[in-house]
Amino acid sequence: MGVDRREFLIDKEKWKKRIRHILTLDSHPGHISLGFAVGVFISFTPFFGFHSLMAIVAAFVFRLNKLTCVTGSWVNTPLTFIPVLGLSYKVGSALLGSQPGELRIKGLEWQHLQDYATALLLGSSVLGFAAAFISYTLIYYVIVRFRQRDETLREMTDEMEETGEDLEME
Repeated sequence: MGVDRREFLIDKEKWKKRIRHILTLDSHPGHISLGFAVGVFISFTPFFGFHSLMAIVAAFVFRLNKLTCVTGSWVNTPLTFIPVLGLSYKVGSALLGSQPGELRIKGLEWQHLQDYATALLLGSSVLGFAAAFISYTLIYYVIVRFRQRDETLREMTDEMEETGEDLEME
């Protein structure tokens, strides 16, 4: 049983289209980047299964770009959330001044994680904030560089920079 190559190519094309759509949104690069960064922060929380919902709520509450916020919440994937969970626990335990014991969980539901809640929440907040800061900077840079290649997008971005349109939220 192998992966159907056509299925992978379709997904790859879907992601390219989504990324291009994000890069060309009629919005200030800072606004787009902030939505993505908040989504990335959310993706580091130990509330598995609720990241997209949390991103949608955060986007409405903080008037962020919904598309970029939800997309950012998908950064921590099923391939990465176990290592991130373990690192969050270690970082949180260290910040609490305790020696991290072995993280023994039976599942990713909150009832299995609540014994480690303080360390997990603290550690995931620190890691999430660091990842959000890095992603904000990186996405902002990518958007500006991408838009410099297209005269219409460059003019739109320059105008937004001049008028301070980044203060207006969608």
